Amino acid sequence: MRSLRLTLVQADTRWHDAAANRDYYSELLYRQGEVGDLVVLPEMFLTGFTNETDSQSEPLDGPGLQWMRARAAEFDACMVGSLVIRREDDRCVNRLLWVRPDGSFELYDKRHLFRMSGEHHHYAAGDAPLTVELHGWRVRPLVCYDLRFPVWSRNRRREDAPGGMDYDLSLYVANWPAPRRTAWRTLLRARAIENLGYCVGVNRVGTDGNGIAYAGDSAVIDPLGEAMVDLGAQEQVVTVSLHPAPLLAHRERFPAWMDADTFRLGDPVGDGTTA
Repeated sequence: MRSLRLTLVQADTRWHDAAANRDYYSELLYRQGEVGDLVVLPEMFLTGFTNETDSQSEPLDGPGLQWMRARAAEFDACMVGSLVIRREDDRCVNRLLWVRPDGSFELYDKRHLFRMSGEHHHYAAGDAPLTVELHGWRVRPLVCYDLRFPVWSRNRRREDAPGGMDYDLSLYVANWPAPRRTAWRTLLRARAIENLGYCVGVNRVGTDGNGIAYAGDSAVIDPLGEAMVDLGAQEQVVTVSLHPAPLLAHRERFPAWMDADTFRLGDPVGDGTTA
């Protein structure tokens, strides 16, 4: 493991205008110039958080993935964020894409669908977590409402991994509304502490087309629950470095994983539809 540089893009996503968002996020990155090993974008960064899947979805190989591939190659960095994707079976998913500079990618479909907004009526729930390796780090990328469910994020001992556990960094892309910002801030810290790993959350700012306001509060939390970066409610692009030595030392000093409860995951939440 070597130091890992993350670029957090906290921005005001344009409502239902994918073309404008591709230009907008490109400009934010060009303005930043140099970025880290991984660029983290918000949830549904090309549309805003929407249930209007008929008009806002695109196929997996559509312009969203092509834009991410182009920027990943241009900046020689991995890109991660979620899009409204229509699958071949005509079901839609809130799909996180992890795109590498060589154009290859991994995907994760949001498991926990936000029923208070009716998301579970419009999207199929995912049924499998994703772990991606980057420069010796194992990263668990997740989406927004997943943050409230600690079992899905539970880290476990893994002897063959460089960091000794299933993952070293949990990462949440989000459209988390301002009225629940205390929960967002608290849960990011809880996920870091309980899983003996770094935790990153990237949220949007501004107000969407439904009149919902977002306070940002994107953050990088260390394994002790302390904020390394804690952004406010304004548009910001920030790069931060994560170092393996403090993480590994903390796991050695405080091996809480040894006393963790064992469990087995059941069926997906939502309407029971699997990805």
